[in-house]
Amino acid sequence: MTTREPAPAVEVDDEVPPAAPDESATTAAPDDAAPDDRQATRGARARAVAQVWVLPAGVGLLVAGLFTVYSVAQWQAFVVRSWDLGIFTQLASRYAALEAPIVHIKGPDYHLLGDHFHPLLVLLGPVYAVFPHALTLLVVQNVLFGITAAVVARAAVPLLGRVVGGLVGVACGLSWGLQYAVEAQFHEIAFAVPLLAVALTATLRERWRTAVVAGALLVLVKEDLGLTTAVLGLVLAWRARRPALLWLSAWGVGGFVLATRVVLPALNPDGAWAYGSRLDLAAALADPLALYAPAKGYTLWLLVVVTGAIALRSPFVLVAAPTLGWRFLSAEPGYWEPTWHYSAVLMPIAFVAMLDGIDRARRGRVRWLRRYSRYAPVVGLTASLMLLPQLPLWQLTDPGTHFAAPRAQAARDTLAVIPDGVVVETDVGLMSYLVDRTDVYYLGNTNPVPDYLLIDRQAGGTPQEWGDVLQVAQLLHPGVPFEVVHVQDGYEVARHVGDG
Repeated sequence: MTTREPAPAVEVDDEVPPAAPDESATTAAPDDAAPDDRQATRGARARAVAQVWVLPAGVGLLVAGLFTVYSVAQWQAFVVRSWDLGIFTQLASRYAALEAPIVHIKGPDYHLLGDHFHPLLVLLGPVYAVFPHALTLLVVQNVLFGITAAVVARAAVPLLGRVVGGLVGVACGLSWGLQYAVEAQFHEIAFAVPLLAVALTATLRERWRTAVVAGALLVLVKEDLGLTTAVLGLVLAWRARRPALLWLSAWGVGGFVLATRVVLPALNPDGAWAYGSRLDLAAALADPLALYAPAKGYTLWLLVVVTGAIALRSPFVLVAAPTLGWRFLSAEPGYWEPTWHYSAVLMPIAFVAMLDGIDRARRGRVRWLRRYSRYAPVVGLTASLMLLPQLPLWQLTDPGTHFAAPRAQAARDTLAVIPDGVVVETDVGLMSYLVDRTDVYYLGNTNPVPDYLLIDRQAGGTPQEWGDVLQVAQLLHPGVPFEVVHVQDGYEVARHVGDG
């Protein structure tokens, strides 16, 4: 006859210190306490807060610093990944001037809130007003990712100890999704990453108000994140056993509907949500086998492996479903892969889910899972370490190859030809380097006649069959006279010489 072994008590790692004191739980001095006692209490509270945040702050500074070194190397090498940095820089300059976000790069008089719904980007305005430079946006994004790493480290240390908890924060900050986002340069989702980290870690600590506020702000970052907020509301309500928190789900769904059905169509030149056509749910359900693609499987595998798979133990992984859903149901292959910025919002979800999964496994009744919870962080950290040579930051180990910038002097000479304050029509080659001081239009649109036309025949994206800069000028503005004023290493500049 076999006897059933009683469920063992929660196992506690001897190397894991007790949870750090919650600064919000520090007992305040009574009103009738002596002034010296109140001052001592405030001092103790300040020291406790500082002690709790010293290591996470160091993690955040490390992540933000490494990313900024990479961004500066990219900038000095004249690496331009797309037109997005130019677009968001033009938006930031409009907000800094207290103007509507009219972005000529997207098209003449194009209101950027008709492209994506991201009103929270108004926060870029004051920063850009002080530091009016496209590189500023890259630094802002790097700082936001550093904050994310610090928040995750702050949640990990009480559970895993200072060393492992700090390393988990670093792993999150330097994770593949965030590295690819930094490589792709600035995008609006930079603001969503720390908000998700704050919302989920606050949920771990049962700080419901903080979680709700951070989750609610996601709706203002990008339209699809309204659905992420809706799922977050469900998780919060279940976790807190408070049905009233379901209002966050209603807020998320309402924000998504309002953005996609009202705001975006009203402000978009075509009168529609520009990206709605990329999601064909009916076609996907008609052929379920077509949903599978190796790129999708690889993205999912990366999410699982960097968390030691124990993130699957947490309901927090459900918060990733809307992002994975719209990406994998789309017919755009670029959405399926782990590159670019599309996976950045998944990183805080995955790593906080890992922390929650470890905590739940330790308190659970499944013996092998309790034991594995001791090793899951090491498995995830080892996987993160092994991935590093494949990721963008590794390029810093060989800057001579990746950031050689053979045309850097030619680029600087070309930029020097174009005066401040003029209207420039250009491809993506040097767009981000002009947007701070000129009014930039993208040559792929129907634009007014510019003062200067600039093309990069090597890496700007202008079709080779269009010919040289004068041929491009006649193609875009038939009959309008231009003269060539500069040609160097693939860069060509023509100036409008009058109405002729």
